[in-house]
Amino acid sequence: MTRLLSRFIVGPEDQGVRLDTFLGAREAVGSRSHAVSLLQKGAVTVGGRVHPKSYRLSTGDSVEVAWPAEGSEAVGEAVSFSLTVPVLFEDAWLLVADKPAGMVVHPSRGHNADTLVHALRNRGLAGGEPFRPGIVHRLDRETSGLLIVAKDAGVHRRLQQMIRDRRVDRRYLALIHGNPAGASGTIDAPVGRDPVRRKTMVVGGVAARPAVTHFEVLERLGDFTLVEARLETGRTHQIRVHFLAIGHPVVGDPVYARRDPLGAGRQFLHSRRLTFLHPVTGVELVVESTLPPISRPRWSELGRRVGIAQADRRRAIRRSRRRAWRPSPQSRPPRAAAGRNRLAPRRAPRASCAGDLLQEQVDDPG
Repeated sequence: MTRLLSRFIVGPEDQGVRLDTFLGAREAVGSRSHAVSLLQKGAVTVGGRVHPKSYRLSTGDSVEVAWPAEGSEAVGEAVSFSLTVPVLFEDAWLLVADKPAGMVVHPSRGHNADTLVHALRNRGLAGGEPFRPGIVHRLDRETSGLLIVAKDAGVHRRLQQMIRDRRVDRRYLALIHGNPAGASGTIDAPVGRDPVRRKTMVVGGVAARPAVTHFEVLERLGDFTLVEARLETGRTHQIRVHFLAIGHPVVGDPVYARRDPLGAGRQFLHSRRLTFLHPVTGVELVVESTLPPISRPRWSELGRRVGIAQADRRRAIRRSRRRAWRPSPQSRPPRAAAGRNRLAPRRAPRASCAGDLLQEQVDDPG
């Protein structure tokens, strides 16, 4: 079996990072422990030379991983399975697929079958690394929606450059907890790997990179809000981490919200629209995807039901508190003098948990 080779170029954001930390942050490797295992086997070189795991990388270094021929868990020979994925646009150079929730995009450690790459293997995918041919950008496993996949190596390079240059408009639907104060806003905060939970991301973190998410409120549904998020950058878990950072995590997110009050079974996040110029013909492509049926509630009814339930819960809490403690006349606070009530503390302005990460742009009209 042919040995597959992956190459990673160290960017300025990873200057001085340890070799094992850098490798562990790559999705193909999956974890720092797997990176150490590959290093111990001599499967990793930097500039053609083997280095210890503590080696500090420099900008421009070429890190190569030679995957074991006996069938690594991180990459396997992509085999065509009887999987079907809707393809909403396709020509000789690229296609746009509508990935269902629950499907991994490409083979990786622990997921060597039934991926999007397997499902599209017979469509002539090309470009990029051997274990993920044609993949230009990715979606998390439980995120549904649109992905661009290349069918030509040159087109793959051009599409990736277009994403780096922010010439691909990517829009997502997300249902989040709470109600942002404004009708739209921008979250500008670098995203890096959590130094403790290595498989998760945080604002800041290890090797943090700039990340910007714009959002617009579409509908307020009681204690939930439906928003459209537009990515300016594309960091791992960016939307999920950014909304958590401003105190409004994505509903159903098992990692960052850890609660699923609506029983969605996954994070309520869907890649709904892609807009970009075709890298060969120059024609503008606008591809849209509707929410999967399992994720398309009747929003007005949901909002009414959630609002009533939350109001009932708050009234019940207030009633229980009044029954539990009724102040005696002696314990009641003195009445304030006429004019300004100096005994009542001034209400502090509501602040997000991420400080000035959220920049509100438009006042909520309603």
